[in-house]
Amino acid sequence: MRKGPGFGVTALKKKLFIKTYGCQMNVYDSDRMADVLGPLGYEPTDTPDGADMVILNTCHIREKASEKVYSELGRIRHLQNEKAADGGRMVVAVAGCVAQAEGAEIMMRAPHVDMVFGPQTYHQLPEMVTRAVRGAGGVVNTDFPVESKFDLLPEESAKPQGPAAFLSVQEGCDKFCTFCVVPYTRGSEYSRPVAQVLNEAKRLVSHGVREITLLGQNVNAFHGEGPDGKAWGLGRLIRALAEIDGLARIRYTTSHPRDMDDDLIDAHGTVPQLMPFLHLPVQSGSDRILAAMNRKHTGDDYRRLIDRLRTRQPDLALSSDFITGFPGETDQDFADTLRLITDIGFAQAYSFKYSARPGTPAATLEGRQVDEKVKDERLQAVQQLLNAQQVAFNQTMIGRTLSVLFDRVGKLEGQLLGRSAYMQSVYVQAPARLMGQMVEVHITGAYANSLSGHVVTGETMTQAASRAVEVHA
Repeated sequence: MRKGPGFGVTALKKKLFIKTYGCQMNVYDSDRMADVLGPLGYEPTDTPDGADMVILNTCHIREKASEKVYSELGRIRHLQNEKAADGGRMVVAVAGCVAQAEGAEIMMRAPHVDMVFGPQTYHQLPEMVTRAVRGAGGVVNTDFPVESKFDLLPEESAKPQGPAAFLSVQEGCDKFCTFCVVPYTRGSEYSRPVAQVLNEAKRLVSHGVREITLLGQNVNAFHGEGPDGKAWGLGRLIRALAEIDGLARIRYTTSHPRDMDDDLIDAHGTVPQLMPFLHLPVQSGSDRILAAMNRKHTGDDYRRLIDRLRTRQPDLALSSDFITGFPGETDQDFADTLRLITDIGFAQAYSFKYSARPGTPAATLEGRQVDEKVKDERLQAVQQLLNAQQVAFNQTMIGRTLSVLFDRVGKLEGQLLGRSAYMQSVYVQAPARLMGQMVEVHITGAYANSLSGHVVTGETMTQAASRAVEVHA
């Protein structure tokens, strides 16, 4: 992996605050921005107060995303002025998808911003910072460079902050769903070379990471060049990652139904490290609405795909995304969505009412927009059904013994929190020495968004297993 300009430079220590909006990809990008800025002397801080640089890493998916950014920039301006009054300088930057979509608009509406750059250009931060600090005017960089940013990032990234980490393997989207801005803000689909991914994964594991989540806008469209010179799919990449000693868990998100190939489906039944939890957005249960969304699959296509996955991995838990009130959605279309949810059954899900994203085809469907009150009513009905399914799924865990990776300290003294294989939050009373460890937990309580239980000791594991058999007999 080559080193870009500015790497290896030492400098006085400065405070860097990054506020991250949106998806896990942005979380990964924010961490790598900190890596890039480290050689320039910037060290992460938890507050923008007194920071030498503030970066807002933005997301354009949600409603009124840009207005939230401008509101935050207003608050940051006061801190920037306070810093200047004390004789200092606060460099303010807007990164991510809002920056990519509205670069010139940001500079016009918020002239105190020093840098605006898209998600494909943060490897060029050293040059951008130099220009901004020298007062070369507002720096706007929303190009799609020919070179991959991943090839120019520093090889040795900062140590992860816990036992679970994100690893970006694919970026961009070629699907062009009519409601989505990702193809315009992240560009076309790109997959990192396999060797690059494996090297980064090995570094993470060497720093104590036990669980890696592979990231991509369409992560299962991964087609990175393998050591043999041929394109590898995500299933083959997962098998290679599973051979890394010390990597106990592998996950991936976000996937598209059209890219679930046979090899990846098979991996769900043959790779023990691949967790039995899959986030597979369907968006709607109506074939008419799915066609209008340009999803290029039907509700029954999705049902058949889930059947195949559950045949290979009967213990699979599912998550999905749903949009209510898409332009032209009728009562029957909405009923089709409710029926699909009932047919499939989800352990978790995310649901949103449709909001127009400027520049997307669906935003131009005048006269077909659904009334906001109807959107709200449909969203409440979907969420009620999904929440009931989530509670029911969590309740099936009572009496089972689950492997939990503890990665957080709870609110109560002596409390640890972690994640089950099914992405449920699990909390127990346990000694701090178990932080970062994979521990067996006997589940005694199930709630809307979490589970509780107690750590299973060596003497009680057989008893807990017997109880679980009795509960599910």
